[in-house]
Amino acid sequence: MPIFSVPLADLRRRTSIKWTRFEPDVLPMFVAEMDVHLAEPIAERLRRAIDDGDTGYPELPMYQESFAGFAEWMWGWRVDPGRDVHLAGDVMQGMRETLLLVTEPGDGVVVNPPIYPPFYSVVARTGRRRIDVPLTTDGRLDLDAIEAAFVANRPRAYLLCSPHNPSGAIHTREELTRLARLAQEHGVTIISDEIHAPLAGDRHVPLLAIPEARDCFVVTSASKSWNLAALKAGLIVAGEGAREKLGTLPPHVHEAASHFAVLAHCAALDDARAWVLEAATEIDAHKRQFAEELTGAIPELRYEPSDGTYLAWLDCSPLGLEHPGRRFHERGRLRFNFGEEFAAGASQFVRVNLATSPEIISEGVARMAASLT
Repeated sequence: MPIFSVPLADLRRRTSIKWTRFEPDVLPMFVAEMDVHLAEPIAERLRRAIDDGDTGYPELPMYQESFAGFAEWMWGWRVDPGRDVHLAGDVMQGMRETLLLVTEPGDGVVVNPPIYPPFYSVVARTGRRRIDVPLTTDGRLDLDAIEAAFVANRPRAYLLCSPHNPSGAIHTREELTRLARLAQEHGVTIISDEIHAPLAGDRHVPLLAIPEARDCFVVTSASKSWNLAALKAGLIVAGEGAREKLGTLPPHVHEAASHFAVLAHCAALDDARAWVLEAATEIDAHKRQFAEELTGAIPELRYEPSDGTYLAWLDCSPLGLEHPGRRFHERGRLRFNFGEEFAAGASQFVRVNLATSPEIISEGVARMAASLT
């Protein structure tokens, strides 16, 4: 049975953001939740914890060890779980706390719009100075512009999204190597959000697998790839030159993770590896389906399937609408993320969640087309 085969009627019984934020007749294809049944190894581990009354605080370094095992299996990346990895509540908390470690109020921090909106709030709420270096028109890092920003603005940190959300770009080893060298040369600490990496498989290159990134950090979690947002836990991974800083993180960072989350994420990384590989295969098929059906139903639009994430970043400017996202919502009863959430001036874009069934993707395209008549 395909992983993405949950009937719409079953999905509508869910009470998470995706299924309750908008009106009942709206088809939600926005927030990054996957329309899947929980992987059985994860469900079994949680059932066992409930049966045992194992509902206390996390203590053992299980998550760190499971991540190290998964990282070596998937990417050939060796991590010392006892020295290099610190538990956190989730990825954005980990990014915020790491940013506080390596910068001071007023320091410059580079981000690459369009980008996951919480990156903006992390910079703003820590009192840092945001420096925008937009992606290229094809959604990749503009390394020449990044170098120029490093020279002109003298930032202290760089918040990298890898794979990139929303463009779906998987950064190459060559791109990451040049980026790490630039950061090293200009005294910039890279903090890389790699939450979407497991679904990218071995196409993803961990930042800390690049020797020049030894003074940098990765923040990650199993939550995105196994649909575990309800079970909050994340990890901060330090490069060899940055590991001493992990010991200076305040206690509330690791205390924010729940024991249930740690158990679930360990089960994902240890016992649901085949599940995530199958999910990635089905997502790749969904991207191709969306591209083909979109071309057939709305010839003005083109979507080129991205390498990473289950999210499509779709330029709707050929439709000539004032605000495509609102049109799809109001007339098509279909909700995507609006582009301006990710970058100023991106209101002609929408972000589409393709981690759903083929039937829902077809229905989404049909509603888009119907909204234009």
